[in-house]
Amino acid sequence: MNLTKTQLLRTWQSKCLSIALFAYLLITLIATIQGLTAGPKVYVPGGRAYIDYNNFRIFKFSFYHLIHNQDIYQLFPDDHWDLYKYSPAFALSFGMLSWMPDVIGLFLWNLINSLCLFAGIRLLPDLDNEKKSFILLFCLLEMLLSIQNTQSNGLMAGLIVLAFAFAERRQYLLSTLCVVFSFYIKIYGALAFVLYLFYPGKLRLFLWTIFWMAFFALIPLVVVSWPQLQFLYKSWWHLLVDDRSASTGVSLMGIMVSWFRLPGAKNGVTLLGVVLFLLPLIHIRRYRDLSFRLLYLASMLIWMVIFNHKAESPTYIIVMAGIGIWYWTQSSDPLHRTLLLLSFLLITMSVSDLVPAPVRNGFIRPYGIKAVMAIVVWFRIVYEQLFPSPKTSPLPV
Repeated sequence: MNLTKTQLLRTWQSKCLSIALFAYLLITLIATIQGLTAGPKVYVPGGRAYIDYNNFRIFKFSFYHLIHNQDIYQLFPDDHWDLYKYSPAFALSFGMLSWMPDVIGLFLWNLINSLCLFAGIRLLPDLDNEKKSFILLFCLLEMLLSIQNTQSNGLMAGLIVLAFAFAERRQYLLSTLCVVFSFYIKIYGALAFVLYLFYPGKLRLFLWTIFWMAFFALIPLVVVSWPQLQFLYKSWWHLLVDDRSASTGVSLMGIMVSWFRLPGAKNGVTLLGVVLFLLPLIHIRRYRDLSFRLLYLASMLIWMVIFNHKAESPTYIIVMAGIGIWYWTQSSDPLHRTLLLLSFLLITMSVSDLVPAPVRNGFIRPYGIKAVMAIVVWFRIVYEQLFPSPKTSPLPV
């Protein structure tokens, strides 16, 4: 028995990243099969039934609506349910998958989401493979939930982590590409530009950022005219403005509404979040500390969700990536372990089938319980950024 345990431990230590990769490939296959074999879904009572992988269909048809000079930000009930809410550039880029049969395109889309985060964690600096694997496995079930909904959240999390990893290597062309592309998927990706305060060569960072911003802004011109592109950007802006006023999401703002009936607090909560997020930047001398930079990466990933008025349950793969990076890049103590365990239970397991449906539908979802531990951990990270202790800075400069 001891020999077996020793062998298993050695196998894990030598193959841990391969095991994590296999797990991510497996859930990608599972989610794709589930999507392709599931029955149609009705989104409103008495409404029309749509194919289960509706989000993929939104992305897929956005490309065709774009090249046919349609307003991609309008409803297309004959093709899919709900609105397309990303940039014209993302609609164009999805053309690489749109022409494929759904059985292939859907698998590749889920694979892109899974492997992008895997690659980002894999490239984090000064972490051994075992810790990287623990982060990936900690996020595994949340990634499964995200790709079961064929959303872009795994891609978003991966792009932000990749941007950090490339910046650490001074590969600014690739780093800025990741940040700018994340912005053209979901605009809150622009928050990652804050990371560039930590690195030298700011002129290069600025110039590459301007280049990629212009590139993605104008690349749709290969399929649409200049007046049509202007029209699309105006339509996108109006959609985003209306969208913000109409929702609060599984977020701190959602809790303010569901718990305290304070719908008017949205702007104030967001402002408070911005101030607290930026406040640790006063510690300029700590910019050279890798532990501090990793804390900022973790804080950023969690912030993007808990202060996002459109945060949904599948969005929390971004949060879990942040929590995993926070825990496995800092010295562990009983408080950290408790917060990690509670995060796994209340964020990931609370919406699983292990929780009775009446509890999920009558308490967990209506009261945004999934957001609670994300908020608690984020405030803990801000505290550790503002009041560092020797225990929280084990990584080299």
